[in-house]
Amino acid sequence: QVQLVESGGGLVQAGGSLRLSCVASGRTVSSVTMGWFRQTPGKEREFVAGVSWSDSLLYADSVKGRFTISRDNAKNTVYLQMNSLRPEDTAVYYCNLANCIGNMCYPSRSGSWGQGTQVTVSS
Repeated sequence: QVQLVESGGGLVQAGGSLRLSCVASGRTVSSVTMGWFRQTPGKEREFVAGVSWSDSLLYADSVKGRFTISRDNAKNTVYLQMNSLRPEDTAVYYCNLANCIGNMCYPSRSGSWGQGTQVTVSS
């Protein structure tokens, strides 16, 4: 089963940047669709960005133009570069295997959740 370890979160002021990393073991990220998701207390986990095995990119409307998902196959790692951060981006961010339909990605049943990484954006 795939194991995913997220890192790179932290506290940043509005307008700042962070880069999140997701290191995978047990699956090769270049052969699957990977997604980033986020969750705030009391809310369901929501889709943020996805990269398919064929390098198609998808973004939630709320992050389009500010976030960039990428993949380093040699390191079996997926990244999320987050620029122009806003207080509403505050959440725990997770990566997972994903299935994308239309302009939305959903967590794959064959994936698993890591511990996530906390991103806090102050105003």
